[in-house]
Amino acid sequence: MEFFNALSDWLWTYIVITMLVGCALYFTWNLRAVQFTMLPLMLRNLFMPPSNYPEGRNLDNPLAIEGEELEKETAGRKISSFQAFAISLSSRVGTGNLAGVASAIFVGGPGAVFWMWVMALLGAATAFMEATLAQLFKRKGKDSFFGGPAYYMKYGLRRPWLGILFAVLIIYGFGLANQIVQSNTLCDAIGEAFKVPTEYVAVALALMTLIIIFGGIHRIARFCAMVVPFMALGYILLALYILVVNFMEIPAMLSLIVRSAFGWEQAAGGAVGVAIMQGVKRGLFSNEAGEGSAPNAAATATIPHPVYQGLLQSLGVFTDTLVICTCTAFIILMSGLYTGNDDGIILTAHAMDHHLGSFGSWFLTAAIFLFAYSTIIANYFYGETNVRYICNKQWAVNLFRCLSGIVVLMGGFMTLQQAWSIVDLAMALMTIINLIAVCLLSRYAFRLLKDFKEQRSNGTKEPCFNPDLFPEADLEGWR
Repeated sequence: MEFFNALSDWLWTYIVITMLVGCALYFTWNLRAVQFTMLPLMLRNLFMPPSNYPEGRNLDNPLAIEGEELEKETAGRKISSFQAFAISLSSRVGTGNLAGVASAIFVGGPGAVFWMWVMALLGAATAFMEATLAQLFKRKGKDSFFGGPAYYMKYGLRRPWLGILFAVLIIYGFGLANQIVQSNTLCDAIGEAFKVPTEYVAVALALMTLIIIFGGIHRIARFCAMVVPFMALGYILLALYILVVNFMEIPAMLSLIVRSAFGWEQAAGGAVGVAIMQGVKRGLFSNEAGEGSAPNAAATATIPHPVYQGLLQSLGVFTDTLVICTCTAFIILMSGLYTGNDDGIILTAHAMDHHLGSFGSWFLTAAIFLFAYSTIIANYFYGETNVRYICNKQWAVNLFRCLSGIVVLMGGFMTLQQAWSIVDLAMALMTIINLIAVCLLSRYAFRLLKDFKEQRSNGTKEPCFNPDLFPEADLEGWR
């Protein structure tokens, strides 16, 4: 375990963060800062999504299918762009938004929040790239589309072995080991709040998880589409209430964040470096941009052009870090408790109690339940997608579903130290492999965005992708 910890720390500190920052800058430049220039379109598509025509074909396109044939073609494969967005946001928004932000502030000081913001602004370009590529190289399934990094490695790079390696890492990292982390946090929080044994909570949680995941992708999509907006909106409203009550303290808090970010108030010369490192690491860990997890959800959407889902996934990064993580940061900083000895979820809980009294603890328990449970469901989906990549047989999927229930159950009986060590290492390797693939395939995403903008400039209200744009590519999901 010491070896795994040392290797993981070295990879994240010197390799992963360097690659993530470098790629984010490279993509932002070549995409002409799409995460900023097309933000209004992102918001409009979230509330008024494009039509769900099959394989990106609409009725104005020469490749369109008409009448009953259109209805038959689309039946059973409609995962809306919002549902795909909700699944990916379920994974992004987890206990890290509550505990991870607190740890970043505890270790790196208030300045870590500033660097989390910076990485979200840049990382949104990486999220656009991987989601757009996942849409481009998606495949047709029995009930819906499916895809992700393993698929664009196989059909885009034509390196199936690399896809298998990535699939194994994400199955273990997200589909299994990370579930123990989420389950353990959830069981501890509910057990403490209601004074019941964590083992009982674990059994109930495992049964609830099995009910959802055995319902297939459509039940997962409906669950995430209902739960994610509710949990995010509730948490944001609570943070806004705290901001309003403490309105006069906001300027001083923002000034503290900026001053601490650049070390202007730091006593130790290395403090600013710690703030940068913590902000970058926690921000990237929370929003997952570049890790290759969210593209598995992005590929499921039925939309007319891959760029639509790339834009929504960029918005997911903003929602996770600039909104929800910032809510947690403001709650903690306004409490003034970050200078004490509390860390992680304990610091967040005490900050809640400071602002809201006993209601704070109850609300935090509810938030942890929604955040962690939705993350468990989304992480399972990522695992299933890659199980199907390796062995697309129903018995393999059912076996993985049963194994997922067992792993969730184990969360109530295990400690986190060993699980975190393996999870961090798996995610580091996932990120390295995924970013290499995205860079090698970047020309496709750049060309897709150019095509999307050209259609809009020519007056097309809803751009539609024509797979003939890339005749050399294997685009089974669009033909």
